[in-house]
Amino acid sequence: MTMMTRRQALSTAAATLAMPAIAHAAETTEISFYFPVAVGGPITKIIDGYAADFQRENPSIKVMPIYAGTYQDTLTKAQTALKAQSGPQLAVLLSTDAFSLIDDDLIVPFDTIANTEADSAWLRSFYPAFLRNGEIDGHTWGVPFQRSTIVLYWNKAAFQDAGLNPDTAPANWAEQGAFAQKLTKRNGDTVDRWGVQIPATGFTYWLFQALATEAGGTLASANGKTTDFASPACVEALRYWIDLSFKYHAHPPGIADWGTTPRDFLEQKVAMIWTTTGNLSNIRANAKFPFGVAMLPADKRRGSPTGGGNFYLFKSATPPQREAGLRFIRWISSPERAAQWGIDTGYVATRPDAWNTPAMRKYLADFPAAAVARDQLQYAVPELSTHDNQQVTQALNDRLQSALLGKQTPEAALTEAQATASRLLRPFH
Repeated sequence: MTMMTRRQALSTAAATLAMPAIAHAAETTEISFYFPVAVGGPITKIIDGYAADFQRENPSIKVMPIYAGTYQDTLTKAQTALKAQSGPQLAVLLSTDAFSLIDDDLIVPFDTIANTEADSAWLRSFYPAFLRNGEIDGHTWGVPFQRSTIVLYWNKAAFQDAGLNPDTAPANWAEQGAFAQKLTKRNGDTVDRWGVQIPATGFTYWLFQALATEAGGTLASANGKTTDFASPACVEALRYWIDLSFKYHAHPPGIADWGTTPRDFLEQKVAMIWTTTGNLSNIRANAKFPFGVAMLPADKRRGSPTGGGNFYLFKSATPPQREAGLRFIRWISSPERAAQWGIDTGYVATRPDAWNTPAMRKYLADFPAAAVARDQLQYAVPELSTHDNQQVTQALNDRLQSALLGKQTPEAALTEAQATASRLLRPFH
């Protein structure tokens, strides 16, 4: 047997000692995140592309998106999986789910793990209006991602047909009612085109909150423990919504569907709609007529609740998964990607510096309407969010729909909704 030289022995020993380090460097941290698909468009392809791009830049981290349906479906699936100790590490859920997730002890605040000076600057880089729903008890529990406000879309060709200025949207409730009357086109007993449509399924409370805000009302306290559904401003808001059908005769009677409202607009069954900015790309791609986008019309003030989803980080994530998850969220919310996400989907780019990127500046030059939702943020309020949020908002949704169907007066419906909310929130006082 040939004797091993001292140099060979030292080389072999060094290689052996290096093996654990090499193996450690090759380890991959896997993180999964649940993502809601609630608005039309190639959303899943975009998210898959982001995950692949991130992994190419960060080969030690594997991101696995899981598409879980609507926001409600996604929340339910995440809660079920986490309680079975098989849940994801991240999720995009409604910004209004924060209280429920905190009460269930499922999430960690970002400021407790994003604790470097650069991390703190990153958390401060988002629009304050988008952070408010996630800022609770001095902590930041949600990072804005898929965010929106409600805006008004109008068919410019229909405006011209009705003798209205096609470049001017209604500025206030009175104008909206008057415009809607002129835009409604009847053919005997049938209506070929309604003047305006505000959907009342899916996110009934959200559309109502816009009206209530414009009337000067506030639906809930910042601590999520009390509501004020039956205030005079809220009653006025609901009465106006009903009047669009029964006083102005310019809104489909009963309950307009959230999911079909954009299609009704594209098919020119309605001339003006209220819906999320998340439908902007869909409408731009499919409208066969010129259209405009405007802030919601005012009553006592302008206003829209913010909406959409935040990133949340679950407690069940291991320390390496938390670090990987934070790195991914910082990566996907960078100015360039926030801008591209807004361009591709119609959601509002969540940080001011995203609007100064070359891609966004070019997009706005070609399509100025994309800036309406951003400009409306100065009038925005946090979306209705309380403890036991699902039950509280469902109680309000049910009574709103009852009033819109003519089964209850606005006063009776909102008094009942308030009584139910007070009962549900009593344990949190």
